[in-house]
Amino acid sequence: MAARGDATDGAALALRCDVRSDESVEHAVAATLERFGRIDVLVNNAGVLGEGLIEEVDAATWSFVLDVNVTGTFRTCKAVMPAMKQQGSGRIINAASFAAVVPSVGSAAYAASKAAVVQLTRVLAGELGPWNITANAYAPGMIPSELNGFLEKDQATQDRLLDTLTLRRWGDAQEVCDLLCFLASDASRYITGTLIDVSGGKLATQLPQRAYELAEGR
Repeated sequence: MAARGDATDGAALALRCDVRSDESVEHAVAATLERFGRIDVLVNNAGVLGEGLIEEVDAATWSFVLDVNVTGTFRTCKAVMPAMKQQGSGRIINAASFAAVVPSVGSAAYAASKAAVVQLTRVLAGELGPWNITANAYAPGMIPSELNGFLEKDQATQDRLLDTLTLRRWGDAQEVCDLLCFLASDASRYITGTLIDVSGGKLATQLPQRAYELAEGR
């Protein structure tokens, strides 16, 4: 959550928040409003994986993934809506995933949760338009992190994953941050209800590695 302009005075407020808890989310929103007097931007990026084949995933894992990824997003969005409506503006930015577009085997809970985030975002955009509040989702591709462990995989596995990218390299977190800054800014004021792909062209074409082979004369 963030406030713009003079309200921040260049200062930041760090708060611990458990998106699985209504009380925790409401406390974070109240503390932000007390400090800054408004909330201009909400970025929902809390997320968990919960991998496993459908027949192997237990109900507890399924519920945990959806509670964090979907219901957690719902909680925070709902909590900031009154303040954004009162001020007549706001930006809601929700983390989806490329799994919401093309899921992977063994990712049922994660893919379902991220697809739900995309649809939730579209409904938010529709309902909040009258108050000049935009809602968008973004789909990161292969950005190495502790959560996905891409850089810890063996070279053959890394090569297979990289071969699915039009820009054949791992993404950088800053490249996702650049998109978030755009969506949080006035430059995106006429964009709402969309899912923006920031994946280096993952699966933009069939067999994108063929272009690299041709470029190398193979």
